[in-house]
Amino acid sequence: MRITRTAVALAAVTTALATAAVATGPAHAAPATRPSADPNCRLDPAHGQVKHVIYLQFDNVHFTRDNPNVPSDLEQMPHLLSFLTNNGTLDVSHHTPLIAHTGNDILTSITGVYGDRHGQPVANSYRYFTSSGTPNTGVTFAYWTDGIFDPSTTNPTDTTPTMVTPQGKVAPAPWVAYTRAGCDFGSVSTANTILENTGPDVPKVFGAGSPEAAEAQANPALAQTDFVGIGVHCAQASALCAKGSARPDVLPDEPGGYQGYQGLFGAKYVDPAISASGKVSNVDGSATITDPAGNPGFPGFDGMSAANTLGYVAQMQEAGVPVTYGYISDAHDKHPSGPAYGPGEAGYVAALKSYDSAFASFFDRLSRDGINKNNTMFVVTADENDHFVGGPPSPANCDGVTVPCAYSTIGEINANMRGLLATQQGVTTPFAVHADSAPTVYLNGQPSRTDATVRSFERATGKLTTTNPISGVQNQRMVDYLADPVEEKLLHMVTGDPLRTPTFTAFANPDYFLFTGAANCTSPCVTVQPGFAWNHGDFAPDINQTWLGMVGPGVRRLGVTRAVWSDQTDVRPTMLSLLGLRDDYRSDGRLLFEFVDDAHLPAGLRGHRAELVALGQVYKQLNACVGEFGTDTLVASTRAIQSDTPGDAQYNKTMNALTRLGELRDAVAADIAAQFDNATFHNGRLDEWRARWDTRLAQGIIQDAKHLAS
Repeated sequence: MRITRTAVALAAVTTALATAAVATGPAHAAPATRPSADPNCRLDPAHGQVKHVIYLQFDNVHFTRDNPNVPSDLEQMPHLLSFLTNNGTLDVSHHTPLIAHTGNDILTSITGVYGDRHGQPVANSYRYFTSSGTPNTGVTFAYWTDGIFDPSTTNPTDTTPTMVTPQGKVAPAPWVAYTRAGCDFGSVSTANTILENTGPDVPKVFGAGSPEAAEAQANPALAQTDFVGIGVHCAQASALCAKGSARPDVLPDEPGGYQGYQGLFGAKYVDPAISASGKVSNVDGSATITDPAGNPGFPGFDGMSAANTLGYVAQMQEAGVPVTYGYISDAHDKHPSGPAYGPGEAGYVAALKSYDSAFASFFDRLSRDGINKNNTMFVVTADENDHFVGGPPSPANCDGVTVPCAYSTIGEINANMRGLLATQQGVTTPFAVHADSAPTVYLNGQPSRTDATVRSFERATGKLTTTNPISGVQNQRMVDYLADPVEEKLLHMVTGDPLRTPTFTAFANPDYFLFTGAANCTSPCVTVQPGFAWNHGDFAPDINQTWLGMVGPGVRRLGVTRAVWSDQTDVRPTMLSLLGLRDDYRSDGRLLFEFVDDAHLPAGLRGHRAELVALGQVYKQLNACVGEFGTDTLVASTRAIQSDTPGDAQYNKTMNALTRLGELRDAVAADIAAQFDNATFHNGRLDEWRARWDTRLAQGIIQDAKHLAS
């Protein structure tokens, strides 16, 4: 839900929490050595103001309140909230792609393209079809150049890259624009830009016969600490990589080539290069960052709290790494083992307080280093908003901060899809599911979408009901929306790997988490799982709307704003434009010129403001996964898939219409994207007549989708 407090009330809460955090926060680290600007790093050549880039992406941290009485996550991190709102712009009408999951959302944000172009429009793992049509399990998180990571076999039959383009190549990497500009790129747990596992990733980067690969075989836990999660992609003249222990940074399909670059992979090699002691401490300097066994190095992805991630980011910046990207794990689970917290529970409030203290230390430390809003681009965002599943809090008026909340019932509602289909609908067709609140379904044999078995299976899935064990609502439908490959393509979910395309995707009621269980319901097919209480992936407003904060030279000081509808593809082109850099590919997003000072806009975007605004707004509604076009086509798709007319007449008619609309959408969206790309990165100017024409065409396509949905 949206925050309804007035600005005055919000400011009062923020001030009170900030005062408490300062009074109880940890001691700050000793003043660090001020980093010198790398003369080889060419950022912001037009203005010469930006010397550092700090990009941070949370795993599920909310601006909006999950309980109207409990201050939101950002309200409980007032040092961060006030930094963003007092010094820059906090866009709270920022949106996810689909499926809305950590991997897909982060990768979309850092590349500027949807999952159909980077290969990961799925959850943290996924199913894929083998050559025989049997579903197997692949893992989304893998190093950028790695192939399918299938834990069930050492020789998966799907050999396409994990990060796959529509042409089946390795997708362009996000660090290339920086390293080509002479800037080292530090990565702290940012999806797929570092090693993600000790299985295929370590031998892929270090070599199958390397000592690192031997360690991964003999002691995978230590190898995780040594080689996973931390990395630096170096510029060609990098002093950091010259210190030794660097490996070739290989990108075989990079547009324009990428030869002669190196990288440092893993804390074992990064830590000595950035720290005189060979170890890295948390942000306030109070403890060395270690794994659960006490070994210095990577603490695991769930261990990347604000204190640990910000410690690594600050240490890299102080060591002369001018560009740092970092991931911060969620605060709503008790790490590393759980369980999940509800809004306002004591553990959740304590975690957010520790995050706020970490940001207080971070900004103080950077200030002593001379890294501040005047010379640094700060970008802070969150992957998705998770949907809380639980009963009402006790006491009813608890606010979490002064009166802790407690929950008698908490946990996602797990539903055995196989058992429910068999007992409710008599469907026993063999299939596999990627378990999720937005489950992707793979029918054995990879039948076509028009196959009678597929159609019956889809209709049966749409009819699944239960009594909600938390709310008590009877005969509640579990599935809200259905998308087969026609609609999946419109939602940018069909990749360059046909074996990865599911038979269909079900977007469930966000309270539910669907999985493949036993083919009966002798044990309950619907249960509450208290270990997890925050669902994502779904098509749901409270999940798909998140936030984006930007501070730095050229960024307007707008505070909190809902005036611009943006999505995660827009982050990359906005950053690169302000930095005077560009990619060798065209983004699916656009420069958010509404948030940029006129003097920092490309010349081609300084005029025609009315046409620019209209074109930018309609482009998002036409092309974004959860914009108007995506919303209405998903409604139409769901109705068609659930229909049961003779000869499947309604289904076929609707899918033909969606296909035609998709072809028109793709053509117009590509032309609009080309206009923005030309004016932003190639010294072009907006063609006013063409912009008006494309705006009208886009509006017409959106209107046609609306008619189809109604």
